Amino acid sequence: MTTTSAATGDPTHPSGDRVVVWSPDFLDYRWGPTHPMNPTRLDLTMALSRGLGLLEGVETLRPPAATDADLLRIHTPAYVEAVKHAGNLPPGSSAGPEAPHGLGTEDNPIFPRMHEASAVLAGGTLAAAREIAAGRTRRAVSIGGGMHHAMADWAAGFCVYNDAAIAISWLLDNGFDRIAYLDVDAHHGDGVQHAFLGDPRVLTVSIHQHPATLWPNTGWSSEIGTGAAEGTAVNLPVLPGTVDALWLRAFHAVVPAAVAAFRPQIIISQCGADSHREDPLADLSLTVDGQRAAYLAMRELADRHCEGRWLAVGGGGYGLVRVVPRSWTHLIAAVLDREIDPATPIPGEWRERVAAMAPGVDLPTVMGEGGDVAYLPWDGPGGTPETGVAAFDRALSRVDSAIVATRRACFPLLGLDPEDPRD
Repeated sequence: MTTTSAATGDPTHPSGDRVVVWSPDFLDYRWGPTHPMNPTRLDLTMALSRGLGLLEGVETLRPPAATDADLLRIHTPAYVEAVKHAGNLPPGSSAGPEAPHGLGTEDNPIFPRMHEASAVLAGGTLAAAREIAAGRTRRAVSIGGGMHHAMADWAAGFCVYNDAAIAISWLLDNGFDRIAYLDVDAHHGDGVQHAFLGDPRVLTVSIHQHPATLWPNTGWSSEIGTGAAEGTAVNLPVLPGTVDALWLRAFHAVVPAAVAAFRPQIIISQCGADSHREDPLADLSLTVDGQRAAYLAMRELADRHCEGRWLAVGGGGYGLVRVVPRSWTHLIAAVLDREIDPATPIPGEWRERVAAMAPGVDLPTVMGEGGDVAYLPWDGPGGTPETGVAAFDRALSRVDSAIVATRRACFPLLGLDPEDPRD
């Protein structure tokens, strides 16, 4: 495995078919010992990927931190200064009335060197974007990214700097004018949507738990963008308890057609793993197998519409041991074209390490969970086939209602027929 450092726009950077962005500095993004977003999930993901031999012969790119100029693409000067100030305060204190900005809350407590740690995560996603833009790679993944709730002047939802929005802004200034952002986190991708709500060059698509049931309580199907960008914000909210087959039915009924109509040059995927049935902060019911199927579907869209240009980042996911490492190892594998069979045994060394860290946890033994990823394709309003299982039929009807609402809100603005399942 080769490790290099990425300088901004360095034309001498070694070429490679795929890039995994990683830095041990990602582990410094640590809100506190009891906070649900624990960087252990990143460490265990990389350890599992290595243990499976996934990273053999793969270039691992160590990124620089995002500069202030990079951050100011999305964030205000006052906010960046507030984050810097907060990182010098004692842990757990408030940033003070002069710099509230969502800092020092229960969700976003102050921790040492907050700015530096957050800038490295942003730098990772930006480095991945630069590699793709320069033609040095077609695909890149940075599991440290995905901080999609951060606003221009406000920390929110465990997110300080909005790395995906920063990367999109940079790409727009460096040869790209049609960018599709696909967000499969259980929580609505509100920060990225807000950053580009009026920009017709960016398509934001978010499939998430219904906003009436989960923070940030946004992402209704009626949120479609503003002005010239109407139709370029696509929101598909699904109800708590949605399982793999129904989630995938919804995804395929909306996302491929919207992406095809938009004709992006690159796809950026936020791959939060909190859609899993064991996640403590959300209520969807996907398995690792369903999440893997979503990653492969987004990769296929990039191959079909963007000549393979695909930038994948992490995001939410609070099943630190049983869920996130497996899910994001499958994500890395998808980026590398080294798919892992869900029946693959988990290396004993990894299990031994985790057992010592988390005694008493029922550790997984294989890379999948036997999830049912065979979905019934959507066949138009009122066209739902009979399944013969009453509870599933009710859930199917509710998912179809969400599909129809989203398609009717956005598809005409994208030049598509919301009633035609061929679109």
